[in-house]
Amino acid sequence: MQDEKLQKVLARSGFGSRREMERWIESGRIMLNDQPATLGDRVSAQDRVCVDGKEVALTFAATAERRVLVYNKPLGEVCTRHDPEGRPTVFDNLPPLKQGRWVAIGRLDINTSGLLIFTTDGELANRMMHPSMQIDREYAVRVLGDVDDAMLERLQQGVLLEDGMARFTDVRYFDGEGANKWYHCVVMEGRNREVRRLWESQGAQVNRLKRVRFGPVFLPSDIKVGTWRELAPKEVELLARELELDSARTHRPTPLESEREQRLYKRQRVRQAVIKGQSEEDKPRTPGKSRTKARSVGKRNSGNKRGRRV
Repeated sequence: MQDEKLQKVLARSGFGSRREMERWIESGRIMLNDQPATLGDRVSAQDRVCVDGKEVALTFAATAERRVLVYNKPLGEVCTRHDPEGRPTVFDNLPPLKQGRWVAIGRLDINTSGLLIFTTDGELANRMMHPSMQIDREYAVRVLGDVDDAMLERLQQGVLLEDGMARFTDVRYFDGEGANKWYHCVVMEGRNREVRRLWESQGAQVNRLKRVRFGPVFLPSDIKVGTWRELAPKEVELLARELELDSARTHRPTPLESEREQRLYKRQRVRQAVIKGQSEEDKPRTPGKSRTKARSVGKRNSGNKRGRRV
């Protein structure tokens, strides 16, 4: 088997981006064959690699599969593998992998629901999260308070928050009457609680927030709260082309593996109970209710702006 750069193999194996792996190597967290790894080291399947003192299994190009999974996160789950407070995590109910591990693309706070994307490809994850790619995120938000055109204009022009200027690249009324109204808004960054803080800067209260799109990936209506679906090979290939990634092997299970995966998919439990006291009229109504599985991934608008408008 041909050897590869250590940081590239670690990234593919789901430990982080290449740049992050380079920092780990420089800080001495990586050992190669019982010696501190250095930038430029190459590895093969015969080498022994330890991360923070623990030997790890690596995924090499010859056997790697690019897999992508979309998940409808319920309220009450945290975006971490191990929570010190013992709260449920978004990784608890994902399907097991024979090789590699699921890497979360972006995060949602405990009080935000909706679309989360997981992949086995560290490069794909890094490409979707890197600011230079200008990947936009679309949210359905229920706002309590008076919202007028002047407020919407300010939110699009930019508001100074404690960590700098922020704005919606698009924000539009969607549905609702009375004090609570639904809006759809788009941000180009993944800053902590950015959507909530933007609305709160205008004196409005956000009482429901759900992500419905991340770049070209939509949250399909057939994925219920607390459940996941793995993207088909054609969808994964389309997403890779959108991100300008090289082609890679996609997951094509044997008939026996496919049957096992279908049983696992069908056994999923819709965890509506996580969202206590929520009525049907409270649930975010997202556009494209009739969108089918084939519409999980769609092309963004081309042009100077890489982001897609609502």
